[in-house]
Amino acid sequence: MTKKSKIDHYSDKEALDFHIKGKSGKIEISSSKPLTTKRDLSLAYSPGVAAPVKEIAKNPDLVYDYTSKGNLVAVISNGSAILGLGNLGSLASKPVMEGKSVLFKRFADIDSIDIEIDCDKTDSIIETIKNISGTFGGINLEDIAAPDCFIIEQKLKEVLNIPIFHDDQHGTAIITLAALINALDVSKKKIKDVKIVINGAGASAQACTSLFKSSGVKSENIIMCDSKGVIYKGRKNVDQFKSAFAADTKMRTLKDAIKNADVFLGLSAKDVFTKEMVKSMAKNPIIFACANPDPEIKPELINEVRSDAIVATGRSDYPNQVNNLIGFPYIFRGALDVRAKEINEEMKVAAAKAIALLAREDVPDEVVSAYGGDRPKYGRDYIIPSTFDPRLISVIPSAVAKAAMDTGVARKKIKDFEIYKDQLTNRLDPSMSLMQGINAKVRKNPKRVIFAEGEDENMLKAAVEFGKNKLGTPILIGTEKRIKEQLQKIGLDENHKIQIVNSTDKIKREKYVKHLYKKLQREGQLERDVDRLVRNDRIAWGSSMIACGDADAMVTGNIRHYAASIEKLKKVVDPRPGEEIFGMTMINSKGKTILVADTNVKDFPSAQRLVNVSKSCVRVARLFGFDPKVAFLSHSTFGNPVSKNTKHVREAIELLKKEKVDFDFDGEMQPDVALNPIYRETYPFSKIVGNANILIMPALHSAAISTKLMKVYGGAKLIGPLLIGLGSPIEVAPLRSSTSDILNLASIAAYSAHVIEY
Repeated sequence: MTKKSKIDHYSDKEALDFHIKGKSGKIEISSSKPLTTKRDLSLAYSPGVAAPVKEIAKNPDLVYDYTSKGNLVAVISNGSAILGLGNLGSLASKPVMEGKSVLFKRFADIDSIDIEIDCDKTDSIIETIKNISGTFGGINLEDIAAPDCFIIEQKLKEVLNIPIFHDDQHGTAIITLAALINALDVSKKKIKDVKIVINGAGASAQACTSLFKSSGVKSENIIMCDSKGVIYKGRKNVDQFKSAFAADTKMRTLKDAIKNADVFLGLSAKDVFTKEMVKSMAKNPIIFACANPDPEIKPELINEVRSDAIVATGRSDYPNQVNNLIGFPYIFRGALDVRAKEINEEMKVAAAKAIALLAREDVPDEVVSAYGGDRPKYGRDYIIPSTFDPRLISVIPSAVAKAAMDTGVARKKIKDFEIYKDQLTNRLDPSMSLMQGINAKVRKNPKRVIFAEGEDENMLKAAVEFGKNKLGTPILIGTEKRIKEQLQKIGLDENHKIQIVNSTDKIKREKYVKHLYKKLQREGQLERDVDRLVRNDRIAWGSSMIACGDADAMVTGNIRHYAASIEKLKKVVDPRPGEEIFGMTMINSKGKTILVADTNVKDFPSAQRLVNVSKSCVRVARLFGFDPKVAFLSHSTFGNPVSKNTKHVREAIELLKKEKVDFDFDGEMQPDVALNPIYRETYPFSKIVGNANILIMPALHSAAISTKLMKVYGGAKLIGPLLIGLGSPIEVAPLRSSTSDILNLASIAAYSAHVIEY
């Protein structure tokens, strides 16, 4: 699991609220079978359950067919080495283990349950796991202190015939090896020739060293150091595990060992690696500074003295993050799917190679979004795939499964790996949230963003998080006294540094009145009326701040109905030239993002409005890195059945055909035809069928109903609605939006401000 670092900006109260909100904790058990009738209950339990019980008693292997064992992993810890917090006990480790279980489900569709063992005796832990192991298809050991973790894992491997995997060791080792393979490729070095210095001698360092050796690094070319210096043959007070890595050398310090070294791998502590050490390394040095939360040396310090270095860290705010999340879910997925008896060295190496090769391929749109619209290219700054690359789910498990079959540890064969890859992709597509990409872009060009309802608790929380996450400068509109009271309420000091503005600033008010009066004077507005509007209306004040250059973007709403905010905005802000104002909602479900319009502004659009909306959606989709595929939706497909209610949809399509636009579109069609690939055979003449990512709805009510159903019952993540077509970068938060919703809208407004500038 990724360790907490300085880039994870949140208060302890927010973290506690996250874990207690709704159902306590992060996981729940749900049934995979219908249990709605008396017959269902009879089949699920008594008397129907007797049938699989008897079959399993006759043939124990059938447990994989009749129960969830084959897709169930136990995440087990005794809490002796929790994250970077140390030995806080088994109960304190439960939030972490629940988190690990969530990641298994989210990224590889593996069911997982956490088990915390209140014991520090290795024999008892081993016996406990051994006795419950029949329940599970695999065991993931987590946050168990060395050397106990080595002993427990080794003994369990000897007595059990299911995969045992200590992620702190092997997960780190696999991702690090993948990074090393590509770093050597980029620097034109051979693995059998490189000299490697490893600083740190814990579980992950030892696992990395062993896997490096399995991959071709010569033992005599590796020097391992701990806090006392080089681990050399004959050094006193070295335990049996470290002594296995002792080098036959006269070098005694890290400074000595690093001279002319090709590779530095740090799994130790911050600031232990100096610029002088970097200077002393060989040409094209490879430096993996993976201590968390702060690396052994910051990449910017390396860049000050070397322009030829390839650098990786454990942090997401630098290129090349060594993140275990790229590995463990997919490794277990492959192992479970062939019912492997273990996860052996060959399977680990296969996973590392698959990860390395994936980074060399052209990246899909989801990864483009992760990099803020920029397309990363294999090289010094991209040697490890994005954590949210949707291809990870098909590439890594298939490589692991094949290695298991080749080495004889698989009890189930996969006949066709191409079919298997398709099944994996369809099972779960863990592409990244679109917001990751938007935030990456925003951080490069931080903006001043107004949070108009500054006294609203969720709006205030979002503003604080916006600033903490270095997305830009938040500006609150509101009374200072009430905002300070709210700051205390959410667990922050009332003197928390945050910019507050209001109409008591006479100089700014006069400037904004002058601006708005010039705009509204020919609409019958007197200057005194405009002055009253600016003093009393946050939207008028905030939009004037943007127009006068005192801010870059704004998010408003949340305490009033969306339509009311829109009407106020229309009075004080002009539309974008040549565009309609409409609401567009982003729906993210199972890794696929689709844009839906119009969800909030116009009840019954004309054909021309549908055309205009579609062109604006295409513009926005391209800004976010997507290749637009537009489907005009209806209750009919290509005129069947014919209905007068969809006449405007058909007319819109004909209008677009005459304009000869530069994007693919089609319709009218039902939503399943637009989104489900199975219909491609039925309608082979259409490029949009089964491929759509922009859905143009025939009316506002159908858009609003469908998106909210997706959110409440479909489990989809909704971003927006985004306000498209307005001449200023302003977003409106719907009534009672969450902190996360408002934060997302603020980021999008900031991103829009940058786009408008350029």
